[in-house]
Amino acid sequence: MTPRTTETAGQTVPPEEIKAVPVRHPGRWVAAALVLVLVAMFVNTLLTNPRYDWDVIGSYFFSRRILEGLAITILLTVVAMAIGIVLGVILAVMRLSANPLLSGSSWVYIWFFRGTPVLVQLLFWFNLAFLYPQISLGVPFGPSFLHADANSLITPFAAAILGLGLNEGAYMSEIVRAGILSVEHGQAEAAQALGMSRGLTMRRIVLPQAMRVIIPPTGNETISMLKTSSLASVITVTELLYAAQLIYSVNFKTIPLLITASIWYLIVTSVLTAGQYYIERHYARGAARELPPTPWQRIRRTLFTFHPPPPAIPSQQPPGGGR
Repeated sequence: MTPRTTETAGQTVPPEEIKAVPVRHPGRWVAAALVLVLVAMFVNTLLTNPRYDWDVIGSYFFSRRILEGLAITILLTVVAMAIGIVLGVILAVMRLSANPLLSGSSWVYIWFFRGTPVLVQLLFWFNLAFLYPQISLGVPFGPSFLHADANSLITPFAAAILGLGLNEGAYMSEIVRAGILSVEHGQAEAAQALGMSRGLTMRRIVLPQAMRVIIPPTGNETISMLKTSSLASVITVTELLYAAQLIYSVNFKTIPLLITASIWYLIVTSVLTAGQYYIERHYARGAARELPPTPWQRIRRTLFTFHPPPPAIPSQQPPGGGR
């Protein structure tokens, strides 16, 4: 607001200075104090409770068995997500197809794998040899050329890959379908008017624009897959959690080994979260006028950017020099 001058008996009275009173927020200070007290209590119990056995955590943090289990966990996550993404794109395109057989079969697949727990699917694939002792490959309803024993073909690791990957494909198909539907229909019509086929339009026009919608939930699914891979311990896959279980079943240091596994899960999750941020930032080009700053840019801006003080507003003098 601009201060107004008043005239009294032919004299100009200078305007009074506006006194800005900051708005009080006592609730924020109370909430901040409560959070600080809770954080201090938590840190205190971490440092003073000897039952955490931090020395045991430090001795097993980089142990060979823990690192091997971590490698298997990462491998399970990468392979299962690769299967899920490829299968999800195929199922999403089938679901949007005008052919009722393709769209119907895609719907049934999604309905089945989303409707049954992933743990049940892992146990099913692990025990597939009870249904099919021999797995054959050949002409449908005709002779078979390749034969394999199901127990030797479907190992625990292969069962974990099948269970996690096929289940993830059902969820990824809905994510991809939502991304495809978010693209304006006129984009596909314009591509078809230029003579592009449906497949080429999907690869060159629709999917690149749909990535802005697909990437955030896909990153969330990848982080969820990292943690869901711990269910493979039920079928004796020596991933991170099962490696920790094998160790504490011998030395009975249950809590320290579980904390060790949890810290590794948090580290890998943090790396995946950072990667997801940069991928989202990459696909945000062209959709926003200015890209969001990276974490390093935010830190540099906070620490090394100095804002000059606002210029002082000169006081207004009455006409005649104020004599």
